[in-house]
Amino acid sequence: MSTITFSSAAVLPARPATRLRLTARGRRVVLAVAAVPLAVGIAFAAISGGSAMASGEQAATATFATVTVMPGDTLWSIAEGIAPEADPRDVIGDITRLNLLRGGELQIGQELAIPAQYSE
Repeated sequence: MSTITFSSAAVLPARPATRLRLTARGRRVVLAVAAVPLAVGIAFAAISGGSAMASGEQAATATFATVTVMPGDTLWSIAEGIAPEADPRDVIGDITRLNLLRGGELQIGQELAIPAQYSE
């Protein structure tokens, strides 16, 4: 049987693990490098955001016809009343989306905005 022997030159000495230590100057450099993209983003937003028109000269105003819900009214009866030639399901869908209605429940006296294509 053969034996293998190692000499002390073949074994590497274990090196102690060193921790990365940042000095105060190093921390400032890392902070500055991390802050540069943030500063560039804020500067870009400030420069490009200034082009918004605040005067409202060219702002489009939307006007809607409204219908007040009376006792006994349903979305179906309102849809048939404002657009008798259209499919009531489409009209109900448009009214529901415009007024953000959930479940089709109406309150007496509630004002419903009517989409422009049906208010003419």
